[in-house]
Order: sequence, then structure tokens, then C-alpha cells
Amino acid sequence: MANLNESKVQQILTALKKINYGSVLITIHEGEITQLDSTEKNRFVNPKPVKHS
Repeated sequence: MANLNESKVQQILTALKKINYGSVLITIHEGEITQLDSTEKNRFVNPKPVKHS
């Protein structure tokens, strides 16, 4: 299991709280958290075209 300290836990929680849609990736090397990546998804809904009769 990865070694956790308060700073790492806070950074992970902050990343989770900031994101509505997306992913948080935690990279671990030799049992230590070495990297935290977050990717936020933004989707745009295209309005349907108006049909002219």
C-alpha cells in the first residue's frame, strides 16, 4: 500500500472536490505516491437545428 501523508491526502481530496466530470489518476512507484493527474471533461451540447417548413 502506498505511503500516505496529510499533504498527499489533501491534494487528492482537493482534486476530487474540484472536478465534476473527469478522472483523477494517482501514480505510485515503489509504494510511494509520485504523481497526481486530473483531467476534467467539458461537454458542449449542440442545439438542434430548427427545421423550416
